[in-house]
Amino acid sequence: MSPGRRLTVALVGLIALVVVGWFVRDVASAPDKPAVTSSVPGSDSGLPVKALSSLPGEADKTYKLIQSNGPFPYPRNDGVTFQNREKRLPAKKSDYYREYTVPTPGSPDRGARRLITGSQREVYYTADHYESFVVVDVSK
Repeated sequence: MSPGRRLTVALVGLIALVVVGWFVRDVASAPDKPAVTSSVPGSDSGLPVKALSSLPGEADKTYKLIQSNGPFPYPRNDGVTFQNREKRLPAKKSDYYREYTVPTPGSPDRGARRLITGSQREVYYTADHYESFVVVDVSK
């Protein structure tokens, strides 16, 4: 084999090794994708998900009132359309969300805590009057 031919074979072999190494690296470093997405309504929003049982006990009581259609402690304010003006929840049509007061013991008014429900069974909780939200897993 001539020296020029050896050089050509060596270069082709080196290129083949680099290409194979590149593909092996991509496959080996690819992150595992979850096989199943969460079944909690609203979890695709990117917000953290918390169990209802991890929220204040008043949130559970409010959720039970929502499930039974009341009566609510603030009938003029509970069950009304939540406008999502802060845009911290996924953008939806204007009448998509409803808000409900989560009473704050010792507060002289409604306080800052709310449960927000969506038309597709989502439940969100805010403890700071719409500054931040979590998705509520009502099954836990």
